[in-house]
Amino acid sequence: MGTGGWAYFPVESGSRLQAYSRAFNFVEVNSTFYEYPDPEQLELWRRTVPSSFTFSVRCHQDLTHRIGLKPISEAYQVLNQMINYCNILRAPFLVFETPATYTLTDQVVEDAQAFFSSSNLRGVRLIWENRAPMTSKAQSMMQNSNIVHSVDLSRQEPLFASDVLYTRLFGKGKHNIYQFSDEELEEIAHKVLNSKAKTVALSYHGVRMNTDALRFNSYLATGSFPSITRLTGVAAAKAALAEDAKFPASRQALVEDQGWKIFDATSGKRLRLSEWLVQIPDKVYDSVDDVVEALGENQ
Repeated sequence: MGTGGWAYFPVESGSRLQAYSRAFNFVEVNSTFYEYPDPEQLELWRRTVPSSFTFSVRCHQDLTHRIGLKPISEAYQVLNQMINYCNILRAPFLVFETPATYTLTDQVVEDAQAFFSSSNLRGVRLIWENRAPMTSKAQSMMQNSNIVHSVDLSRQEPLFASDVLYTRLFGKGKHNIYQFSDEELEEIAHKVLNSKAKTVALSYHGVRMNTDALRFNSYLATGSFPSITRLTGVAAAKAALAEDAKFPASRQALVEDQGWKIFDATSGKRLRLSEWLVQIPDKVYDSVDDVVEALGENQ
């Protein structure tokens, strides 16, 4: 369990990856989607973490967004580079994320089948998150090719069972602007613990991914969720708004821009900020203090 990268993991000094590996036992390397790092850099990453730590590699966008999964030399070249990265990191998984525009027509599926069947994966398992609608032909091809169907488990479940459950967790917000509630994390845990998969990999990708993953980890270990905010009640709501709320702002704008955040309403109860913001008067607010005053009158 971990997140999509360690670049945003908070550290005061020293190696960010090393600090990350003390908190989590898994990471999905996202930088390989945008660039081709030097193999020496990957060797350093592998030496930085414990031997039990697991990497997965996200496939470069050249293959998934530009070339396509086709049996042509350029596609094989990119795939081989990604497999090399996996081998250096001892990463068991290579993650394909194809966009909604990558429509699974019969020809696309046939090309993908030919591409995968003629590739030397060298023991690496393919994970595919397809953001276009799945077709029965594509599903059959994936199953026959032993490819894992990756979905956001907070939104849906894989279309077919596998010995590996791999989920990339963004949540139910706009893009990755989201924070999971206790109830949502509990539901994810229920799905994970009741799956028949032998291996489960959870990769959190929201703007609060480190906090979400740590809370999930705490829940699995103790059966309860830790506090999120140092303060509670209106003071906690104020702190959340003060982070980045822009004024003047209408109530609706505040709900849309700030409502995704989770805060401690009491010492034992966490709420989504939108649950309080929808209760304040429908008007334009000039400052955080104006909103806080309205919140205080409605609690």
